[in-house]
Amino acid sequence: MSNANPIMDGLILDGSKLAWHKERVDAWLRGERIAPITIDCALTRRCSYKCTYCYGMLQENDEKKMTRDVIFRFLDDAADIDVKAISFVSDGESTCSPHLYDAILRGKSNGLDMALGTNGYLLKDERLEDILPALTYLRFNISAGEPERYAQIMGCQEKHYLKVINTVKESVSIKKRCNLDVTIGLQMVLLPDFVDQIIPLTKLGKELGVDYLVIKHCSDDETGSLGVDYSKYHELVEILKEAEAFSDDEYLVKAKWSKILSDGKRKYSSCYGPAFIMQLSGSGLVAPCGMLFNSQYKKYHIGNIVDTSFKELWRGDRYWEVINQIASNEFDARTMCGTLCLQHKVNENLWELKKECSIIEIPDSLSPQHVNFI
Repeated sequence: MSNANPIMDGLILDGSKLAWHKERVDAWLRGERIAPITIDCALTRRCSYKCTYCYGMLQENDEKKMTRDVIFRFLDDAADIDVKAISFVSDGESTCSPHLYDAILRGKSNGLDMALGTNGYLLKDERLEDILPALTYLRFNISAGEPERYAQIMGCQEKHYLKVINTVKESVSIKKRCNLDVTIGLQMVLLPDFVDQIIPLTKLGKELGVDYLVIKHCSDDETGSLGVDYSKYHELVEILKEAEAFSDDEYLVKAKWSKILSDGKRKYSSCYGPAFIMQLSGSGLVAPCGMLFNSQYKKYHIGNIVDTSFKELWRGDRYWEVINQIASNEFDARTMCGTLCLQHKVNENLWELKKECSIIEIPDSLSPQHVNFI
C-alpha cells in the first residue's frame, strides 16, 4: 500500500470523471447498451437516524428483503457485466443490514471498487480492520460539529455523536497504522440554517485527521417538499471560503460550488446519466435514480433484484425502455424530477457531448482518486 495523499493525487469532489472512461462513453454515443460504471445502492431502507433534511421520506416504495444471497447475486452480476464500482450509499443506512461487512468483502473479491457512506452510529469498530482494506472510500455523513446541534439536525441523541466521533478516530488510526489507501472523509449536507456548524465541523475534521470534508447542497423534489430555499446559499459564500481555507497538504475542505450556487436549476432537459451511474433502493428496487424511487414514479421502475437478477434486468427490454424514455423528449429533467441529483454533473457532461457537439478528450493527467466512482 502507498501513502498516497488524496489532494496530491487529485480528489475530485465537485465534478465527474467521465473523461477517464472514454471507451464506455464512445460506446454509448454509438447507441450500444452499456453497463453502468458506478452503481449506488443501499442494503435496506431502514435508518438509525431521522435527519431533518432527509430525502428518504420522498423515496418510499414497496420494500422486499435484501438477503445475503440476493446481495451476493447482485454483486456477482455487477462484476460479470463490467460494472466498475459499487457504493453503499442510497435511501437507507446500510449499517442496519447484517450483511454489510460480507457484502463489502464479496464485492472487493469480485474485483469491484467498493465504498460506504454512513452516519457511522451502527458501524462496528471491531469490523473496521476487516473492511477498510476493501474500501476505496469510507464517508461519514455528519452535518454538525457540536453534540447538541448534531442531535438536533440529525435526529438522534447526543451520545450518538460521541460514538461516531470515536469510530472516525478509530478508522483514521487503522488507516495510518496499516498504511491503507482508503480515503476517509466527512460529508456535510448544508441547509442555510446550519451555517453555525460550518466552521466547527471544518475544525473537527482537521482534528480527527480525516482526508477531506465535503460540504454539499440539499436536494429537494420537483414540488419543493423539503422547502429548500436555494437563493439563501448565496449568503454563505464567504463562510464557505473561510472553511476551504483550512485545507492543507493533508486535509481538503471543499464546497460543491457548482450545485450550491446553481439555484437548484439545470441546463439540460434530457437525463442521460443513469446509463453510467445507476441507483438501487434499499428495497431492492432498480430505478434510474433516487429521485424516481417513490411509488408514484412506477412508470420508471425497472424491477427488483429480489425477484429478478440484476444481470437479467439489465439485459431485458424494460431496463432500456426506461433509460431511453428519460433520455427522450418525453421527459424533462427540469420539471419532472427532483433537484441536483446524483447524476447531475454526469448529465451536464453528457448533454454537452450530445446536444452541444463537444468532444470528450482523454486527460493528460493521471487518473484521479476514486476514478470508478464517476
